[in-house]
Amino acid sequence: MELLIIFAFLAPVIVGIGSVVALDRPMPEPKVIEPPAPAPEPEPEAVPVPVEEPAVEEEVVAEPEPAPEPEPEVVEEPAVELETPAPAAGRLARLRARLAKSNNVFSKGLLALLAQDDIDEDVWDEIEENLLMSDLGADPAMELVERLKERVTVEGTRDTETVREMLREELIAMVDPEMDRRLAATRKDDKPAVMMVVGVNGVGKTTTVGKLARVLVAEDRKVILGAADTFRAAAAEQLTTWGERVGVNTVRSDQEGADPASVAFSAVEEGINEESDVVLVDTAGRLHSKANLMEELGKVKRVTEKQAEVGEVLLVIDATTGQNGLAQAKVFTEAVNVTGIVLTKLDGTAKGGIVVAIQRQLGVPVKLIGLGEGADDLAPFEAEAFVDALLAS
Repeated sequence: MELLIIFAFLAPVIVGIGSVVALDRPMPEPKVIEPPAPAPEPEPEAVPVPVEEPAVEEEVVAEPEPAPEPEPEVVEEPAVELETPAPAAGRLARLRARLAKSNNVFSKGLLALLAQDDIDEDVWDEIEENLLMSDLGADPAMELVERLKERVTVEGTRDTETVREMLREELIAMVDPEMDRRLAATRKDDKPAVMMVVGVNGVGKTTTVGKLARVLVAEDRKVILGAADTFRAAAAEQLTTWGERVGVNTVRSDQEGADPASVAFSAVEEGINEESDVVLVDTAGRLHSKANLMEELGKVKRVTEKQAEVGEVLLVIDATTGQNGLAQAKVFTEAVNVTGIVLTKLDGTAKGGIVVAIQRQLGVPVKLIGLGEGADDLAPFEAEAFVDALLAS
């Protein structure tokens, strides 16, 4: 403890002595202690600059182009080849051939009777019966017998060729070659000629209109057809087909049962606009015994004539109906003033005498004859050619 106290007392003295001793020595140059260089700041990490890599064009794999769709094969419809109607001369030659093959009484029975060596009253009665069977009619048959009897008696001949010529001359006179059988098919007052075709059901009116169009086209006439038979479903289609075959337009209604007078009016209007030569109007078949139907037919004509005169009214008669056709003809003539007769189905099954009977009773000429179902089986009626066909052996 005492030692500690002494040391504590002496400690400053010792320190002082040490300091004096230190002063006697040269002082060393102070050592400059340079402050340590500051550590270099770390360079900022280089922020990688995004290098735009050249855009790698994606290899576009071209999808295979779809195979071109094959163009639809255009099937060209063959152009409608217009038919060339046969000339009138060819039709008459065909008429002669057909009637020659028929069992008509003129060439098969009458000539044989007239060529007998002894023609007595019984033979003349038989000749008259044959004429009646030909649909000649009672009065014309009696008249023809009287003429033949007179000539045979006067000339006193039985030569077959002479008798044939006598019969030919008398028949031609009865058929009357002086009647005007020309069709009114010429433009009038700068308007087309208008023809109406009328008749009872089933006689072949629409077919006759189609065939008549062919005849007119063969004569280089411009024709328009009017399908005014609006009650028979197939009539308009049938008439259109006939027209297409020879390059003729058909005016028709799309509505079944449309007013026939309206269709006829439109057909004439079309004919005027197209500057046609002829307008042919087909009408619906009607019973001649039905007054209301005949009145309607008269209406068709009146409406049609508001635009152009109806210069020709052709009555179609089935030649096979014989004398029954006369009753039809009378009623139609009263209703629409018939100007001409068309005898259809005169192809050997009919009896040629009906031509004389109709003309005698009506005073209306037979202008056309239908020879059969062929497209060109419609011929202009010529008295001499017709009689020659009847007498051909």
